[in-house]
Amino acid sequence: MMKPLAQAAAYIQEKSNLVPKVGIVLGTGLGGLAEQVTAEAVLPYADIPNFPVSTAPDHAGRMRLGRLAGVPVCVLEGRVHYYEGYSMQEVAFPVRVLRLLGAETVILTNAVGGINRDYRVGDLMLIRDHIKFFNDTPLRGPNLDALGPRFSDMCNAYPARLRTLAREIDGALHEGVYAYMPGPCYETPAEIRMLRLLGADVVGMSTVPEVIAAAHAGLAVLGISFVTNPAADLTDQIADISLPEDAKARFYRLVCGVVEKLA
Repeated sequence: MMKPLAQAAAYIQEKSNLVPKVGIVLGTGLGGLAEQVTAEAVLPYADIPNFPVSTAPDHAGRMRLGRLAGVPVCVLEGRVHYYEGYSMQEVAFPVRVLRLLGAETVILTNAVGGINRDYRVGDLMLIRDHIKFFNDTPLRGPNLDALGPRFSDMCNAYPARLRTLAREIDGALHEGVYAYMPGPCYETPAEIRMLRLLGADVVGMSTVPEVIAAAHAGLAVLGISFVTNPAADLTDQIADISLPEDAKARFYRLVCGVVEKLA
């Protein structure tokens, strides 16, 4: 696995000598943030050797290297998901490439359903912890010793210092637990009631494999969830994942502020 990762990183480095301090993965509907990056290179995923290509709606499938708030960043406009048919290793591949490019921190964003009864559409939640149910993991198989240890710790996967930094920018942020479900179908009302009993505040179909790979490779993670709809037992409506413009503007301000402080 290290050879395909190294090939991808080498290709990217041929196109740009920028060393990103921060990697940013943009979830569904959040790609507009990339427009605020002063780009040195924009690379379609399909052009990068071994890189998985997004097939989900609203995932542009481009890597943008440049500066955001004056800080060198690598922005992934969209991700791949396990439900698309990719393996866990393929889902984690882009985050591992970010590590090889030199990133120290990754900001992982996503659109989620709100399980917590106090959450409303447009709210933002910092991920404090997660719940993962199904067995597969990007760490299954031979360990990538060049990236991290065979048995990696998940107690500090979402460092409190990054959440504190984010709350300095936006004091109204929620903070809670993300439940990872495989998708692509949404959860049943019974599944949502189960997740709420277990302490989950939001539910989504991404991010956690990336967090596992990031923690293994020593990357600090800030997870930001954008509540797009109430979860299944709180509504009888089909999930609508369109994002309010004012809430997106708030999200963009938050990410730009965090990146600037990380400098």
